[in-house]
Amino acid sequence: MIGQSLDKALTGAGMAVDWVTRGEDGLDALRSGSYAVLLLDLGLPDIDGIELLRRLRVNDNIPVVVITARDGIPTRISGLDFGADDFVVKPFDFDELHARIRAVVRRHQGQSASTITAGELTLDLANHSVSYRGLSETLPAKEFALLRALAERPGAILSRGQLEDRLYDWGNEVESNAVDVLIHYVRRKFDKDIIRNVRGVGWLVPGSKS
Repeated sequence: MIGQSLDKALTGAGMAVDWVTRGEDGLDALRSGSYAVLLLDLGLPDIDGIELLRRLRVNDNIPVVVITARDGIPTRISGLDFGADDFVVKPFDFDELHARIRAVVRRHQGQSASTITAGELTLDLANHSVSYRGLSETLPAKEFALLRALAERPGAILSRGQLEDRLYDWGNEVESNAVDVLIHYVRRKFDKDIIRNVRGVGWLVPGSKS
């Protein structure tokens, strides 16, 4: 029930969520995909969560937020020693969890503030607001997620497939023009130059004023 609720809430917040219920499946997913953060429940049916964390840290530096009903100090010490970035104890408030996710991702990316700036574009991660050339808008989750994916790598061209991976989870059937539609909506609210197209390759946001 918690997994289902988190899946729905995080997706509603604009994240692409892949959810598995077994530790081995989680390790397989991490080997085959690229993720911004891992939410790890310690009470897994096949592997103890602390053991999974130990195995994960051998060759993966993904930020990890542990979700647990075990609120004892020894568990927290073990988790932190084996590489957890933060702990959330059940029951928890989703808004607090969301804030902790933003915080560990910022630290992992070397950011101190809850904003991303790329040239004339500024994104506020806490409230999904975007500022560009004197205009400010609070965007729907998917539009904001699209801009965030591009703004995190200013000047870099992201392909359709790369953007779809950031925007949609395993269970989504993605329309062939889904990315194009989101880009159209964002440009309509600001300006066509907010997202640049490189024909046949993908899209980018400039890294400096141009």
